[in-house]
Amino acid sequence: MTRYVVLLNFSKEGVGAIKSSVDRAREFKAAATKMGASVESQYWTLGEYDGVFVLSAPDEATAAALVLELGRRSSVRTTMLRAFDETEFKTIVEKVG
Repeated sequence: MTRYVVLLNFSKEGVGAIKSSVDRAREFKAAATKMGASVESQYWTLGEYDGVFVLSAPDEATAAALVLELGRRSSVRTTMLRAFDETEFKTIVEKVG
């Protein structure tokens, strides 16, 4: 599974519909499961970003489709970052000159 950290910002519409944010998050988690992915953790935050979640997906295309659909159907804008665990990053660093 490939892991991503996804940062969220509410749009104007998202702030207006803030009370349904938890329900929308549950719907996204269910949609991810149907596509063979999983939301490992999810948080609402204060500061530059309004939320963050960790998504594991079987491949990059699945992750991208889920996050694009989230942006299309939801009241958030997203930033998706590929995340590497310690073992993955060690393998990468070993390839550095």
